[in-house]
Amino acid sequence: MSVSPSPLPESLIVTTLRAAGCVFAEDEARLLVSTARTPADLAAMVERRVGGLPLEHVLGWAEFCGLRIAVDPGVFVPRRRTEFLIRQAATLARQAVGSAGQPAVPARPAVTPADHTLTPPRAVVVDLCCGSGALGAALVAALDPIELHAVDIDPAAVRCARRNLAAAGGRVYEGDLYEPLPAALRGRVDVLLASAPYVPTEAIGLLPQEARIHEPRVALDGGADGLDVVRRLIAAAPLWLAPGGHLLVETSERQAPETAETIARGGLTARITGSDELDATVVIGTSPR
Repeated sequence: MSVSPSPLPESLIVTTLRAAGCVFAEDEARLLVSTARTPADLAAMVERRVGGLPLEHVLGWAEFCGLRIAVDPGVFVPRRRTEFLIRQAATLARQAVGSAGQPAVPARPAVTPADHTLTPPRAVVVDLCCGSGALGAALVAALDPIELHAVDIDPAAVRCARRNLAAAGGRVYEGDLYEPLPAALRGRVDVLLASAPYVPTEAIGLLPQEARIHEPRVALDGGADGLDVVRRLIAAAPLWLAPGGHLLVETSERQAPETAETIARGGLTARITGSDELDATVVIGTSPR
């Protein structure tokens, strides 16, 4: 609900934001005005934004793949470049169940309650390092129904992801990579995607203040060369992928060749794909059928 009347004219908000270094001050001002519930709320939101809090944390949501994703303070904000990862994952998930809705490989029953009732074939998707759950929510919007499982090690992220994925029936687990996943998923995952931390430790200090100060380091720091977490998730991926299943890892253009080599050494067929428009790079590994 937009506030009206506002003690802060939108033009003044734009000037204030621009003076604080906000490049897209006009767009941000419109979002703040449309999101605030009262004039006092608007003033407080502008103050928090000027103080350096990420816009998404001020608003309480981020736009991702056309969706409004809840983002709590301290939770990693989904990046627009990651929309390219979603496009690739959606295409592969559709292929997993066939263009006519029939399984491309022998059907694997979904994980179900204790009565073991079978459900119609659906693509089985696992999102590791899920953060707010934005990736899973976007895939559900594109492909529903799917069987979605998401994992993050950060309790704040897990709470946020559960809010974002509750309506979609996504299951969110707290823990380190594969550790909390049900054992019944082994060998059944059609699409395993990860926007894992891949910033080299020494480069953390070069990130914008919004990320460096207000986002969890565990969601950013990928170790000495940025690939510590990526190597760990690649190493175990073959145990979880279905025959012909796909692993998709977001990384940098510079890190992509080594990521692809690591995937190939693990027994998967690797390829690198990217988007100049979104400045995005994704490495895809495919398990043998």
